Parts: sequence; structure tokens; C-alpha cells
Amino acid sequence: MKKSIIFLMLMAIGTSMGYSQKKKDLDRQAILDMCGCYEVTFKYTETFAPEIDYEKKLDYTSKALELALPIIDEDNKISLQHLLVINDSTVIKHWRQDWLFENQKVYHYNKDNSWTFTQLPTSEVKGQWTQKVYQVDDSPRYSGSSTWVHFDGKHYWENRSDSPLPRREYSKRSDYNVMSRGNRQEITSTGWVHEQDNDKIIRKDGETDVLLAQEKGYNIYKKVADSDCKVAADWWATHKDFWAVARDAWDEVYNREGDLTLLKQVDGQPLFMHFYQLEEQGANKAQVLETINKFITDKKQAKNAEGK
Repeated sequence: MKKSIIFLMLMAIGTSMGYSQKKKDLDRQAILDMCGCYEVTFKYTETFAPEIDYEKKLDYTSKALELALPIIDEDNKISLQHLLVINDSTVIKHWRQDWLFENQKVYHYNKDNSWTFTQLPTSEVKGQWTQKVYQVDDSPRYSGSSTWVHFDGKHYWENRSDSPLPRREYSKRSDYNVMSRGNRQEITSTGWVHEQDNDKIIRKDGETDVLLAQEKGYNIYKKVADSDCKVAADWWATHKDFWAVARDAWDEVYNREGDLTLLKQVDGQPLFMHFYQLEEQGANKAQVLETINKFITDKKQAKNAEGK
């Protein structure tokens, strides 16, 4: 009888492990399904404001051609680099999204270009994937951990995470300082959709967050022929080495596992402009890290990052 119980327990464990692996394989496939060349439509509209005298801002709509490349494809980590194609000839390095399986270390956005380091409990991230989103210069933007869902023919991942203002409003608005992003990334038959339910928040130290307005957003990625993004693939082939160096330098900062605050400008220029210059110079890791450290407001932490 005792041997039978042990056998049944081992069978149950084996079945559970098999299911977990199959689930993880589905997760990985969903993430990799976001790769390719896409016609992207960006649509945003403000839907609600608690104050009756709030003046709703104009809807935002734009289109672009974008290539998403898998620059890292490991069992527990997938990194996708997005590249914009402008006027069929100009390529701009866009955002990057890293996906980490059962990751415990995240940087949560607070406000005023500051991120709080958080160590998540092991039990909280079991079976989950963390999405870490980076800006054009590979500085942090937002991150969150959730479970990929595969049910009834649907494949999606949902999470809520705070972030800085989006680029479409960053230089135009100062009436709020934090965007609480409700993110849903769903794979579709024609590509994928990044659906958003966003709160525009006023955040001040020692005070309760104030909701200014809410908005609905759809970033619709429609897959097209890879040849349409050839100029972006060619561009990346000649630029990827520098950005590998840049990611390595940023890892020195992130791995120190402390809160991070970055200046918005140094010598009259934002960080991404400095990176353009670094790339033109063919800078090495030490030079890139030196530039990043100039933007870190806590010089003690910058020194620690430099010494690793």
C-alpha cells in the first residue's frame, strides 16, 4: 500500500512538471510571436475625468512601420528590440522589452525620473514572466510580473505598472507626472495588440495620488512581409555591437539592486542624445558607464555601480 501511494505521488509530480513545462513553452511561443515586421497603428482617447471642469485632450492617432527582433532567446529570458522605420529609409532605435521567467528583481517607477528597486517573493512570481520595458537609450521605463494566459483560443498577458509620461505627451504636458499603465498584450491571427487602460496621476510626496484623467489605448500590430523592414534589419546588423555594449553597461547599474534616480539632462542634453554621440564615437563599456553615472543623482550609488 505504501509503495502504491509513493508511486501515485511520483506520478502526480511528473504530471505537474509536464504541465508546467508545456505551459512555459506556450508562454515562450507567445512572446516570440511578437517578433516580425509590422504596420503599427497607435490610438489613444481620454475617456473619463473626475473633475467636471477638466478639458479632455484631443485624441491621438499615428501609424508606423516597426521591426521587432529577438536579440536574446534563452530558456528563461527573451529580449525583443523594436526598430522604427520612417519614410521607408530612416531607422530609429525604439523601445526594448525583456521577458524574464520567475524573475524576482524589478524596478518600479515612482515619479520624477525615479525608480524603486523591489525584490519580489519567490511564491509571488511562480510561473510568471516579468516584462521589463526600456527607453530608446536602454534606461528603465516600467516593469511588472504576471502570468501568461492561454485559454479558449486566446493568448494574453495583463499587468498594471507605473511609468513616466509617454513620449507623445512628455514634452507637451505638465499637469500630471505618473502614468499608471493597464497593459494587455494579446496575440492575434494577424499579429498582436497592446491594449491599455491608463490612469494619468498627480503624485506628490506624503500625499495620496490624485487621478487627473483616464484613457484607452490600442497599439495594433499587423504583420507584413519581413522584406518591408529590410532597411531596419540591415541597420541593426551594423549597430547591434554598440548596443550590446550599452546593455552590458546598464547591467552594471541595475545589478547594484538599489533605488535609481536619473537627471533629465546633463550639459543641456537628455541621456538619449549622449548615446547618439557615444555610438558615433564607438565608445566602449567604461565610457558608456561613465556617461550613465553622470545622470545618476546619488553619486555614492554611481560609484558603486562603476566599481562592479
